Amino acid sequence: MKEKLLELKNLSAGYNETKIIHDISLFINEGEIVALMGPNGAGKSTILKAIFGLIEHTGHVLYEGEKILSTPESLVKMGVAYVPQGRRVFNNLTVEENLEIGGFSLNNKAECSRRVHHLMNLFPALHAKRIEYAGSLSGGQQQLLSIARGLMTSPKLLLLDEPTLGLSPKIVKEIFQTIKTINQDQKIAVIVVEHNLHSLLPITDRAYVLAHGQIVASDSGPAIAKSDILERVFMGKI
Repeated sequence: MKEKLLELKNLSAGYNETKIIHDISLFINEGEIVALMGPNGAGKSTILKAIFGLIEHTGHVLYEGEKILSTPESLVKMGVAYVPQGRRVFNNLTVEENLEIGGFSLNNKAECSRRVHHLMNLFPALHAKRIEYAGSLSGGQQQLLSIARGLMTSPKLLLLDEPTLGLSPKIVKEIFQTIKTINQDQKIAVIVVEHNLHSLLPITDRAYVLAHGQIVASDSGPAIAKSDILERVFMGKI
């Protein structure tokens, strides 16, 4: 039986005086892919930012059964990586240098080099561009680089915020295959916020559907796909 890796209990968060999410409770087990779905403004990205300690929140974040104080530095050390939306890469650095920055918390240069080499093998498209500047890459390649950089710390849990935003259907398929490979081969749990529901649901173990800052449904990926909950949420009927 899989153990709970991360659990949120009555999490509320927002920006300035405006609350975006209200009393959110959810969990992800070891090795799962869990999707957060819902219309714009539902609070999906806010949940990831609150988990990673980027915004103030109330409620509890439990990691491996222990209550934690969420800060990016402490979470990276515990095995959590966060890849924000927007393909944020260092344009004036090479692909390889971007990956090395992802291993900033490693004190062992040999281990950092080993992980860079491993990720180059995992992402052949990046290996071919390893000495080129990140700013010269295509949008899909930059997104792969963002994900690869997040993996430099060998996380147990990967938080992905809109990884296919603005990408072509061909690249979208490649990104989702990459997520599935990371999950299966490296046993990394993934929480993903995504708008491309048709591609995401088939690889999802469980999904949470949000509306107005609250969870309105949760089930397996296939069950959510067969239900009418997403249609009702996106049509504003909930």
